[in-house]
Amino acid sequence: MDKTAPIADFMTPMPHTVGSEQTITFAQKLMEKHGVRHLPVLHGGELRGIVSDRDLGMVAGLNEVNPDITTVEEAMTQEAYTVSKDTPLFAVLEEMLEHKYGSVVVVEGVKIVGILTTHDALKLLVDNFGRA
Repeated sequence: MDKTAPIADFMTPMPHTVGSEQTITFAQKLMEKHGVRHLPVLHGGELRGIVSDRDLGMVAGLNEVNPDITTVEEAMTQEAYTVSKDTPLFAVLEEMLEHKYGSVVVVEGVKIVGILTTHDALKLLVDNFGRA
């Protein structure tokens, strides 16, 4: 694997997204339907944050929270880690490791063009080193 290869070569293009005003229940169903664990959160077409299945489960599990009316905005991480599609994969992976990011949103200007998650990174590792 070329450490200088751009993240665009490895990302999942055109990831599913969710609106910040959508409910936790809606986001959980969207994740389940598409088999994903991270959703970039949009408001008015602009990236506002990222939400994981873990975030949603944690907030939904609180006694005073009704996931059918509580919004994604209340569960999301406001500062999504973003990079351009030309950023070297290895630099992204180092940053994810150092800061314990579960995902990176790949952007072109303000447009979301892809996502790379820790699951994707583990798949790359297995694919490149093979199974024992």
